[in-house]
Amino acid sequence: MSENKAPHVAKFVYDFTEGNKDLKDLLGGKGANLAEMTNLGLPVPPGFTITTEACKGYLENGEEPAALRDEVSAHLDALEARMGKKLGQADDPLLVSVRSGAKFSMPGMMDTVLNIGLSDKSVQGLAKQAGDERFAWDSYRRLIQMFGKTVLGVEGDLFEEALEKAKDAKKVKVDTDLEAADLKKLVTAFKKIVKKEAGRDFPQDPREQMDLAIKAVFESWNGDRAKLYRRQERIPHDLGTAVNICSMVFGNLGPDSGTGVAFTRDPASGHQGVYGDYLQNAQGEDVVAGIRNTVPLAELERIDKKSYDQLMQIMETLENHYKDLCDIEFTIERGQLWMLQTRVGKRTAGAAFRIATQLVDQGLIDETEALQRVTGAQLAQLMFPRFDEQAKVEQVGRGIAASPGAAVGKAVFDSYTAVKWSRSGEKVILVRRETNPDDLDGMIAAEGILTSRGGKTSHAAVVARGMGKTCVCGAEELEVDTKRRRMTVPGGHVVEEGDVISIDGSTGKVYLGEVPVVPSPVVEYFEGRMHPGADDADELVEAVHRMMAFADRKRRLRVRANADNAEDALRARRFGAQGIGLCRTEHMFLGERREMVEKLILADTGEEREAALTELLPLQKKDFVELFEAMDGLPVTVRLLDPPLHEFLPDITELSVRVALAESRQEPHENDLRLLQAVHRLHEQNPMLGLRGVRLGLVIPGLFAMQVRAIAEAAAERKNAKGDPRAEIMIPLVGTVQELEIVREEADRVIAEVQAATGTELKLAIGTMIELPRAALTAGQIAEAAEFFSFGTNDLTQTVWGFSRDDVEASFFTAYLEKGIFGVSPFETIDKDGVGSLVKLAAEAGRRTRPDLKLGVCGEHGGDPESVHFFHEVGLDYVSCSPFRIPVARLEAGRAATQSTGSDHR
Repeated sequence: MSENKAPHVAKFVYDFTEGNKDLKDLLGGKGANLAEMTNLGLPVPPGFTITTEACKGYLENGEEPAALRDEVSAHLDALEARMGKKLGQADDPLLVSVRSGAKFSMPGMMDTVLNIGLSDKSVQGLAKQAGDERFAWDSYRRLIQMFGKTVLGVEGDLFEEALEKAKDAKKVKVDTDLEAADLKKLVTAFKKIVKKEAGRDFPQDPREQMDLAIKAVFESWNGDRAKLYRRQERIPHDLGTAVNICSMVFGNLGPDSGTGVAFTRDPASGHQGVYGDYLQNAQGEDVVAGIRNTVPLAELERIDKKSYDQLMQIMETLENHYKDLCDIEFTIERGQLWMLQTRVGKRTAGAAFRIATQLVDQGLIDETEALQRVTGAQLAQLMFPRFDEQAKVEQVGRGIAASPGAAVGKAVFDSYTAVKWSRSGEKVILVRRETNPDDLDGMIAAEGILTSRGGKTSHAAVVARGMGKTCVCGAEELEVDTKRRRMTVPGGHVVEEGDVISIDGSTGKVYLGEVPVVPSPVVEYFEGRMHPGADDADELVEAVHRMMAFADRKRRLRVRANADNAEDALRARRFGAQGIGLCRTEHMFLGERREMVEKLILADTGEEREAALTELLPLQKKDFVELFEAMDGLPVTVRLLDPPLHEFLPDITELSVRVALAESRQEPHENDLRLLQAVHRLHEQNPMLGLRGVRLGLVIPGLFAMQVRAIAEAAAERKNAKGDPRAEIMIPLVGTVQELEIVREEADRVIAEVQAATGTELKLAIGTMIELPRAALTAGQIAEAAEFFSFGTNDLTQTVWGFSRDDVEASFFTAYLEKGIFGVSPFETIDKDGVGSLVKLAAEAGRRTRPDLKLGVCGEHGGDPESVHFFHEVGLDYVSCSPFRIPVARLEAGRAATQSTGSDHR
């Protein structure tokens, strides 16, 4: 069997001794890494993994593959022989956990059941074997609770309410204060809940427990929260989950036992040190659920130095082996350390950049691999504003800085309200005691998450970091009352639902009201106002600086800016733009110049039209002179007028009212009346598919000629001033080569006239936008008259899909995303199968006609990380995007050039 490939034989179960970390497709991330740790000789409880292929078979056919039960039985027999005890036997039971484990980490989104094998009989044997009756009954109540909720579909709150009643009756606050007799009563109460709600008794047969739990884990792959999380994280829906059957080790055996989560580096900052949480006398779910506040991992050295030292050695071994930040789950059973899981850990954006550069400095990875450890989406997060430290604020609490960012919004206390208010345009902060997987909808909708319980390894923290969402956890002094929808802060002040709060995920501070924000240090770096230095912010800037330098050295794609004026052009240049890929000239026709455009539209004669164009010419030229100066030495692609002319006229309703009022008052209104007539004349049912782009240039004599003359004269003036203008003229919305030929003939004539008049030689490339399906399909013909193509993927997406973007995003896109028709909006990330196929076809056809044809993209996809990779693959020369997206595009272009199939850091 190849080390890196799954075998082709039909085998559905693998012992932990058989797999390795490269079999994630087959064994899932958890199973592959349990096998890897076993191979490394680390203390992993024995067990086996049911493959993702078995899950896919079950989901496709509604029943498990025929061979699966026999394979599971054979591996269970081997496990029992190794452990010297049988599953659920009365006197000395073997207990197992049944845990999900997909290829990509989906924290809390799928199901887990612990303590499988306990029954009314075996609980007695466990108590005797452990010499601890309380522990045995605690484990039994946990099994019934988890099994009831996960496998039998019983509402989890019913078990929680019964647990709270038991604590109230005993007058204690934490479950560890309940004694064996209390837990026996709780088991009885839990079994009654199962009987009432599920319509059946809790199963006493341990094999039935295990088989039902396996099926429940399979089915949880298609649970609502799992599907939502996959859409959010863009994880394919057809992977399935593996199931891990692991012999139980117990952290709830008393004060010399416990469970914890550790990171080899801080997932929030990236700094090296001892990071994690530990909880004595607890099982693993207690830590991530946040139901009891943990102690910092460093406390374990005082509690159990032997286990602490062993854990530190194992953490070092794992980080060096995986060459990355590792996230580790462990249990200590009466002084014996056991490793339950490891994975490459999720991290914040800042931590990702710091860790990548640290690992390069340590010689563990090279620059190429470092680029695969960071993403453009993470860089974009680092460019978000932060709170102004000089502002007057009212701090009301402080928790654990779990995921950085500056989030402001109205406090809401449940996910339903968070989603509802967010859809109404409100910014919200989701406030909970602790979150659970059912809160995923609200976490996605919220600007940030605040919890009063839990630490850096709680569900809220892990999921928020994965989504790049601001999060503060474990703010203990805040009393959260979800039923009354309020939060009480120190001093007695009450924050009601709807009150504005601010949370700082970088410091853990919580404020009343809205705190003003200031620019990110990363933006200040790109603007040239901050340089790498020594303090924390500068350390991050240094890491970003180095990764950008790596990317710029590696990338093939050039990155240009969409910019329409000198100010935007200069900013884009500071951000690293290598030219302008789209200058929209329509923006130059607005403001005080609108009256001149109105004159052009209202012109009844050739003389009137020529007068209007003559008035516009020097203003257009001035704009281009400033733009060419700002981008001196770099290409500037100027798109001739594109939108329908009615966009330059007043609103039809507003104009109608003005005319009606003037008529009723018998006031002069001839000009408004002419404008109204023009608006009616130019009205179109589908203006984006009407008289616009090249069509304007063909039906309004002199319009494009004026613009070409302004470009040429500005270029000549700049060149005569010893500058280096590199203007390119782009004809929009071409659908046939004949349109381009006619406009080009006129443009060449105007350029020749300007050259003759100024005595200046001009080299102005003329090309077109490919933004219509017909243009893409006839690109070979169009390339005969075009020196470059720029793909206008916004319009190309609209015309390929038959969508009007302004309408559909507000009407049915939400439903399409929720139903999984879209994984992501096709206006956000390019539709590779449809729109992308046309881009690829047009690029290939164009270059067959003209091998030196320059290819770029100027739609919004030019700044989208995933789309940049596609444009690299199809051989474009450059992408163009808004100034603030330029660093993102530069980084992703570098990543695309160094992409390796072996890296995956979701």
